[in-house]
Amino acid sequence: MHDADEVDDATMLAFAAETRLSETTFVQSATREGADYRNRIFTVRGEIPFAGHPSLGTAVAVALAREQREATYVQETGAGLQPIDVRLGDVAASASMLQEPATFGPEVDARHALAAVGLVPGDAHRELPPQVVSTGLPTLIVPVAVAHCVSNAQPDFDLLDALAERHGADNFYLACIREDGKARARMFTRFVLGGEDPATGSAAGPLCAYLAARGKGDRVEVEQGVEMGRPSTLHAEMEGDRVRVGGSVVTVIQGTVSL
Repeated sequence: MHDADEVDDATMLAFAAETRLSETTFVQSATREGADYRNRIFTVRGEIPFAGHPSLGTAVAVALAREQREATYVQETGAGLQPIDVRLGDVAASASMLQEPATFGPEVDARHALAAVGLVPGDAHRELPPQVVSTGLPTLIVPVAVAHCVSNAQPDFDLLDALAERHGADNFYLACIREDGKARARMFTRFVLGGEDPATGSAAGPLCAYLAARGKGDRVEVEQGVEMGRPSTLHAEMEGDRVRVGGSVVTVIQGTVSL
């Protein structure tokens, strides 16, 4: 939603609950020096400080509203300031964002992490332990040995909630990393309706930073959403100490809201 300066938090949450989308964003005037606009991001359960895909989509919406075919914006979120490059095409737009510098939290016992999605210790990646990583939103990265482990995962949300509370992670990102720099992933959280997200830029960024820190390459292409029937491809690459995550953006619907 554009021009949301006068929209209060309760209304934003109610609107997000009504849309039933993974995230709903509200564009406000910037409150920090250097920002072009403020992006407030809500799930059906509440506001979150940062998210990847709604940041890219919002930047494209801003460019369309401002009639700018190419632009570089700095968005303000609860996680900080993120530069976003936008290019509008005739059919689709493209956008990419520099996420916040990665911070690395605790490693997590693979047995506990895998049990939360119905997998066994033998499904764990032999070299890559689960770890909480954040580029704006703390994500528990859980590498597994083979791709069918990703497909076979059955989330137990009570166990996922307990893991999240114990280790301070908002997202649970199950990923099989291949040697060619590609990954197959699923993201589970109660923050989105249905508990699973088809494409999660705020998790792909931490995954890229995690792999780079462990000498597994500085870029990754992530396939996600296959099991939901909503396949997506996410591209993430290190630029200095930050991860750039990007992809295509397509306008599906436009409308006007009267409050």
